[in-house]
Amino acid sequence: MRESEPTRLLRELIALPSINPAFAPGDAVHSGEARVADYLAALAAQCGLDVDLQEVRPGRRNVWITLRSRQKATRRIVLAPHLDTVGATEITPALFTPRIVGDRLHGRGACDTKGCVAAMVSCLFQMSRDGIRPDHTEIVFIGLIDEEHGQLGSRAVAASNLKADLAIVGEPTRLKVITAHKGDYWLRLITNGRSAHGSTPHLGDNAITRMAAVVQLIETDYAQQLGERSHPLLGHPTINTGTIRGGTQPNVVADRCEISVDRRMIPGETEASVRKELKSIFAKHGLRVSFDEYKTAPAPSLETDPELPAVQQLLKLAHQKSPLGANFFCDAAILAAGGIPSVVFGPGDIAQAHTADEWISIKMLERGQKMLRRYLEEQP
Repeated sequence: MRESEPTRLLRELIALPSINPAFAPGDAVHSGEARVADYLAALAAQCGLDVDLQEVRPGRRNVWITLRSRQKATRRIVLAPHLDTVGATEITPALFTPRIVGDRLHGRGACDTKGCVAAMVSCLFQMSRDGIRPDHTEIVFIGLIDEEHGQLGSRAVAASNLKADLAIVGEPTRLKVITAHKGDYWLRLITNGRSAHGSTPHLGDNAITRMAAVVQLIETDYAQQLGERSHPLLGHPTINTGTIRGGTQPNVVADRCEISVDRRMIPGETEASVRKELKSIFAKHGLRVSFDEYKTAPAPSLETDPELPAVQQLLKLAHQKSPLGANFFCDAAILAAGGIPSVVFGPGDIAQAHTADEWISIKMLERGQKMLRRYLEEQP
């Protein structure tokens, strides 16, 4: 049986390591998106498509591939998956050796999100070779860097002031259209005390004990407070205590303790409002807590109007009466904040993302590619 173009392309992309440099520092063999970007650019040029490489950081570039409209463009559709992947506990050649077992194609990035890359960009390759171009709609594929860490790629696109009617951000959604996702805010909370010898703890002030009260409050009163607000597609916001560090050794009263928390936000919440409510509840209970931020750039929530014509057309193709929401964060919110209405859509299941043995259904990959091509061919 002849292998489909998106399946072949995905195998080739898996074989090109593109681990986000934040997860493999100093590993030039496996990290960085340049190999994938350059490979896609070369293939696109062979198909007669316009290609541009947007340098975001030294050696790290977004790849723009454009299918021009037949006449003057009055609309623009953007396809925006990301090129980087997460790493692994042990980085071995097996991660980048694509394997097909039944309906599953295995390998790092198969699901998150090289499957989306293959499905999306192969549409443009095929349409260009077949001489199919919308009359007035320009289609732009943008392979983004750094989604798995700081979203530098999508932030660069947003800063470019690109205008578009819709961006379809490639993520594994099981071919369901998502118009809302939660925002993500990382905070470091710090309690300070006073050190003393472990044999005379009453002479000190234990920062770990202070932090224990903070964690207890977060997990009870504050969690209950979050459960009382809700979004129709996203449910309620959440907070998770991910790490805790404090003290130096058992026989010393700890003078400092810190935790890191992950706060998932729903539309209407902001980083400023989260800080304000946390400070308020800590003050109410007499807890002295210092705040430090993990992330240097905002990661807001997404909420796109499902009634937009371009969104309605995609919903119809997906046989959805209404859109869905997602708990995870992705590039869609960054593009939307830059003025491009965005949805999330693609083959694969988020349950396979970041797993040791990542895979994607070949049938779903091929079905997704056909759906996307039909969507693009229907553009005016």
